[in-house]
Amino acid sequence: MSSRSLKAKLVASPYIVWSAIFVIAPLIFVAYYAFTDSSGAFTLENISELSKYTTTFLRSIWFGIVATIICLIIAFPLAYFISQKTEKVQRTLVLLVMLPMWMSFLIRTYSWMALLQDTGIINSFLVKIGIDPVHMINTQGAVILGMVYNFLPFMITPIYSVMAKLDHSMIEACQDLGGNRLTCVRRCIIPMSMPGVVSGITMVFVPSVSTFYISQKLGGGSFDLIGDVIERQFQQSYNYNLGAAISFVLMILILICMAVMNRFTGDEEMAI
Repeated sequence: MSSRSLKAKLVASPYIVWSAIFVIAPLIFVAYYAFTDSSGAFTLENISELSKYTTTFLRSIWFGIVATIICLIIAFPLAYFISQKTEKVQRTLVLLVMLPMWMSFLIRTYSWMALLQDTGIINSFLVKIGIDPVHMINTQGAVILGMVYNFLPFMITPIYSVMAKLDHSMIEACQDLGGNRLTCVRRCIIPMSMPGVVSGITMVFVPSVSTFYISQKLGGGSFDLIGDVIERQFQQSYNYNLGAAISFVLMILILICMAVMNRFTGDEEMAI
């Protein structure tokens, strides 16, 4: 037993070292700067200043919630559709879903700028067919659209991975007992897909709340998000302590999301 335990520790040691250097250490530094001033003395002033950004926090959370809900509405039926195909077709469809992720995040966002601008591709097409141009860029809708487009694959893939392993005998049993398609979805497919749904919600909501580039390019800087404030504190104001304090709040938000995710997935595994 001791030999196996030693081997297990040796195998896990690279991961432990990696986590300590690139995960734990940065979190410790964030916490340290959040509760100190420029001289290194302990202070709660950085935390107290967060009240100035209440509106920004609420806007970020609201945008994140809306983007996450839209992604879920699109991803759930799409993931189910993919899971019902043959393995070869599934691999092709998943590849198409992930294909945009092979391009740079900046390029994908700039592409939407070219589409949504007042003189962009969409408005140019509308003018050609006799429709007045629509102002789409630098709006809240444009920011949320950018979030949905960039983070949608993060919602589709975990839901699909769960749906591809569903026990179809449960669905057949529901149909044999007289359940219609809606009943089978509500009573069988959704409950069995909850681990993937919760994982997808976490993977979309967290980056949506903390993003800054999308809001700057598609929102024109008119809609500050938490990520925008953090970037300014580090890149322009050089107030690392306040930036770390805001990042510390984001870190807590992420931990809460992970705890909720583990709770749901744990309950689902126990139920199964």
